[in-house]
Amino acid sequence: MGRVHLFEWEDFSWFPKNLRDYGTDFLEFLAQKTGLFQPAVPILIKALKRLETNQIIDLASGGGGALPGLNKELQKEVPGLQITLSDYYPNLSAFKRISNEHANIAFKAESVDARAVPKDLKGLRTQFLSLHHFKPKDARAILQNAVDSHQGIAIFEGQERSVPSVLAMIFSPISLLLSTPFIRPFRWGRLLFTYLIPVVPLFVLWDGVVSSLRTYSLAEMKELIASLKDADHFEWEVAKVKSGPAKVLYLVGLPK
Repeated sequence: MGRVHLFEWEDFSWFPKNLRDYGTDFLEFLAQKTGLFQPAVPILIKALKRLETNQIIDLASGGGGALPGLNKELQKEVPGLQITLSDYYPNLSAFKRISNEHANIAFKAESVDARAVPKDLKGLRTQFLSLHHFKPKDARAILQNAVDSHQGIAIFEGQERSVPSVLAMIFSPISLLLSTPFIRPFRWGRLLFTYLIPVVPLFVLWDGVVSSLRTYSLAEMKELIASLKDADHFEWEVAKVKSGPAKVLYLVGLPK
């Protein structure tokens, strides 16, 4: 099945910030509780040691992403690890909470475009559950910017373009309804727009299904790499690894 780049509600600048934050909070909560990105730990450790850096610059962090849940394990192998969260639409309440909980996690309060990362943000760039938001031209720009800046990049997707993945997304509103009372920080608005006016379950359902439909396959990731200028200045790895019943697709590029 070919990639279909439909819209996701959270991509629109006019989409209400509180609703976007409720959605990204849910994804962050789910990633932590399920350990979806646990297989990323050895991949990240290997990359950080190869680059001889203890800095991670997380792009498109959403509600905090996977790194807070992986932080302790990463710190065991990477002394002095420092993580910086960023997003084009920063979820500042989530970023502040995570930064308060983890002394080594900071954040950028201003908008950060993954296609043109500020030069002062140096370190291994990471992305979790976000590459599919970008059309091929923009996904290529993300990779090209890493190559041009001579910064390593590691991208992870927690779904793939397949029938099982789409079916899992169809049932995501059930997970949302069950988990909402436990998501922190507590927000009355979260309850209102989840249970009484079910906007959040509907947009999570749509965005989840669309996420699967527009996830890049491994072959398409390799095509993006092949189209880059000076791609041969980097070492690339594109692969898939199991994470419980799910699959994690990843792309890693490190300067030679």
